Amino acid sequence: MKNKTKPIPEGFNTLTPHLVVKGASKAIDFYEKAFGAEEIRRISGPDGKSIMHAEVKFGNSRLMLVDEFPEMNARGPESIGGTPVTIHMFVEDADAVFEQAVNAGAKVRMPLADMFWGDRYGVLADPFGHLWSIATHKEDLTPEEIGKRMQTAFSTSTA
Repeated sequence: MKNKTKPIPEGFNTLTPHLVVKGASKAIDFYEKAFGAEEIRRISGPDGKSIMHAEVKFGNSRLMLVDEFPEMNARGPESIGGTPVTIHMFVEDADAVFEQAVNAGAKVRMPLADMFWGDRYGVLADPFGHLWSIATHKEDLTPEEIGKRMQTAFSTSTA
């Protein structure tokens, strides 16, 4: 009999972010309020309180997350002094999602603006130390057009 198990589970894409969060349960609540995410699955840790594995759906994508387990070298951004990673999210209305996330407790790292590459784009920090870039694609541009706009943007900016 042929195995019908899919190598990539239903609802997942090839690449899926997996976050370590200090306070994963609170993070799920925040993601629901800030981004309209939907909790799909939660598996408690041995203590019955921590989250050993969770899946949260954002539009057509999923995110996995887990509580910190320092004994397994799983630490979130708050415990390691920040993150070099930004989770990028394309949405229909960047302004509305940005405002909703800020109202839920996110901090603005880079205000929304129309960017030279054709997106309305801004960056937020969630209360758990993870960075989120929020964007709505507004224009399809060629690499040459982007290059010209970049030159203009950087030549007129004040540093």
